[in-house]
Amino acid sequence: MRHGVKTKKLQRDSAHRKSLIANLIISLIEHRRIRTTVAKAKAVRPFAEKILTLGKKAVVANANREDINKDTPLALHYRRQAISKLHNNDKIVHKLIAEIAPASLERKGGYTRITKLGQRRTDSAPMAFIEWVDLPVAVGAPVVEDTAVEEVAPTAPEVVEAEVVTEVKPKKPRASKAKKTEE
Repeated sequence: MRHGVKTKKLQRDSAHRKSLIANLIISLIEHRRIRTTVAKAKAVRPFAEKILTLGKKAVVANANREDINKDTPLALHYRRQAISKLHNNDKIVHKLIAEIAPASLERKGGYTRITKLGQRRTDSAPMAFIEWVDLPVAVGAPVVEDTAVEEVAPTAPEVVEAEVVTEVKPKKPRASKAKKTEE
């Protein structure tokens, strides 16, 4: 029996599976939304949410720090834990703690969303998007402000000329591709 075993194996050995999940989390943090199979998305969701929880703990631990350039010892501990799980990729962990975790501070769980897309053309594998629920605004994106819509006086309706319809000839039926017999 599989008591207490929650992880899907994804037809990989443990080292390959851990590496795959870490790489998917890195891509999710970097791109904020990734397209993958439903099975991989469901397998990566709990790990991504645990990494985001580490990032949130680091943000909370840094809330009352004296020097803004240095982490508190507890925040440094959480940062190092996240770095160890993400292939020593400190740039991604910095992005997690600086951008994604502050956007999810008010949320108590359920940080990711899986949206099913349908089947992949090549092998009919079910595909899905996995993305952060509290998607932060991209840096450098133009800010759209609400403006009042100017009312325009109605104009006379335009006269549209009728289109010329040409007759479409029905297609000829295809000849069957039956095998020719020997004569």
